[in-house]
Amino acid sequence: MPSREWQLRVQDILNSAIAIQNRTQGYTYEQFCDDETVNKATLYDFVIIGEAAIYIPSTLKEKYPDIPWRMMADMRNVMAHEYFQIRLRTVWEGVEMDIPLLIEQLNELIKHENL
Repeated sequence: MPSREWQLRVQDILNSAIAIQNRTQGYTYEQFCDDETVNKATLYDFVIIGEAAIYIPSTLKEKYPDIPWRMMADMRNVMAHEYFQIRLRTVWEGVEMDIPLLIEQLNELIKHENL
């Protein structure tokens, strides 16, 4: 039995995505790279996103196949276990392109699931 309900895990993903967006707002890639506190906090939020995604029920993942559940989990695995492979350019691309879309997708999920 999971230690946390899936509804809370969806909210965890959304909260971490919003935190990433808020933390990096107005930053350039160069500023992001130069600010170790911000980039490490961002990595931590990506780990939370991936960890929470792992525990989303498969029925919900199938219902919302456009949400990159697997990619979130895979990114977490790299950050936690293959940390030496982390490329800040790739993380920054996720911040710029993937996080805004993920926030939209999760807000739609929350609306449709009445969370």
